[in-house]
Amino acid sequence: MTEQPFRLTSLAHGGGCGCKLAPAVLQDLLAGVPAVGPFAQLLVGTETGDDAAVWDLDGDTCIVATTDFFMPVVDDPDHFGRIAATNAISDVYAMGGTPIMALAILGMPLGKVDTAMVRAILQGGSAVCAAAGIPVAGGHSIDSVEPIYGLAVIGTVRKADIRRNADARAGDALILTKAVGVGVYSAAFKKEALSPDGYDEMIASTTLLNKVGSVLAKDPAVHAMTDVTGFGVLGHALEVARGSGLGIEIEAQRLPLFAHAEALVRQGFVTGASIRNWASYGAEVALPDDFPDWRRNLLTDPQTSGGLLVSCASEEADRLVAEIHAAGYPAARRIGGVVSGGAGVRVV
Repeated sequence: MTEQPFRLTSLAHGGGCGCKLAPAVLQDLLAGVPAVGPFAQLLVGTETGDDAAVWDLDGDTCIVATTDFFMPVVDDPDHFGRIAATNAISDVYAMGGTPIMALAILGMPLGKVDTAMVRAILQGGSAVCAAAGIPVAGGHSIDSVEPIYGLAVIGTVRKADIRRNADARAGDALILTKAVGVGVYSAAFKKEALSPDGYDEMIASTTLLNKVGSVLAKDPAVHAMTDVTGFGVLGHALEVARGSGLGIEIEAQRLPLFAHAEALVRQGFVTGASIRNWASYGAEVALPDDFPDWRRNLLTDPQTSGGLLVSCASEEADRLVAEIHAAGYPAARRIGGVVSGGAGVRVV
């Protein structure tokens, strides 16, 4: 890590995808926004809370558009830039698309963050974009109270390869491609209680591009996808359940976890976002009797640049997990399934 005269995270009241508005607050705000008009070419809009908008250009090629930005989750400016860029590009992969370019979004408190630090943030983001094979083609910057960085990302996808979060099918298996624990680790990091190997584990996961999404989308056995970010595993599984009109069952013991996640959450390293998440959607989640709080807090843990949640034909799940492993995602696991019935989530 680059040595800094102060902690970058000290300038922000929150960090990473934990900055997202709570699901209930977001729903309330959007309830007052007029529905998108009758645009036949808008294939994916705001109706299901999906990862990106999709516009049909010619009946085959579609444009995928998204934006994502947040405040620092780590102090190293290069790492912050890399995490934010990886997270933003993920939305295109989660739709089955391939990114083609990005625009930078930058807000910095002038006089508190020096030029070298801002340059390192931008260079970190540019390095991730280069790894994704895309340019940072422009952007916009403002003087803001807290440091903010992210990207608007444009991609393309064949119409047949679009994978929404609302197309899960009863009988499907659910696969998660990355381990869980970013929020817990970031809470420990802020209290200087995260070990060096834990920090390295977090950076490796949050800067791992979800490129496998564009490959999975071409597989007919894959029916739906989304990425797991600020609402946690339960929150994003609930979006799939609502959009698909089906139930989701999650096997808590199968959830892949960061190496120290259980120990840290048992010690009380829980983000405020995790608590807000449960308050927002807990009424739609059925938990076993005496389900431990530490395990529930991991299921609601906000994931900055988390993995893909994939709904696929059950009989193909083992093959797909093996292929995801081979593509460079060793933590991928089958974590549950999709069932008929009301749109909710049940943890077993």
